[in-house]
Amino acid sequence: MPSPSNPHPNAHPRAGAYSNAAVIAAMLEGRADRVLPQALSLVRHYTMLLETQIKANASGRPGPNVITGDYRRSWTHEVHVAAGVVTGTVGTNKPQARRLEYGFVGADSLGRVYDQPPYAHVGPAVATIEPLFVQALGRIADGGLE
Repeated sequence: MPSPSNPHPNAHPRAGAYSNAAVIAAMLEGRADRVLPQALSLVRHYTMLLETQIKANASGRPGPNVITGDYRRSWTHEVHVAAGVVTGTVGTNKPQARRLEYGFVGADSLGRVYDQPPYAHVGPAVATIEPLFVQALGRIADGGLE
């Protein structure tokens, strides 16, 4: 028969309810205070690595050839923290990026006709860096990076 302070069906009628919730909550808060700086450092590191890998892939075949270096230099990265969320972004403001990555067949807005093959450089960079990032993020989640 359950007691009023312990609703478990097998509880003794005089059994009390005991909890270490306050201790667990304090431990979780302490862990959360350590995780955000670690995550920020990790995201900064891997967004920089992704930018570097994209630039390396955009330095000749099988990626796009370098003519002036302007396109390769246009790649940048940013890291933001808002409401406990860390976000890293790698990108370029150059209009040719999509065409170089995926190729283009057909007429453009000026009527010029193209049959340009893709010179993938972003996708392969993500495929290289992503598993390393996920593995490092797992170590943070497991408490391995202190």
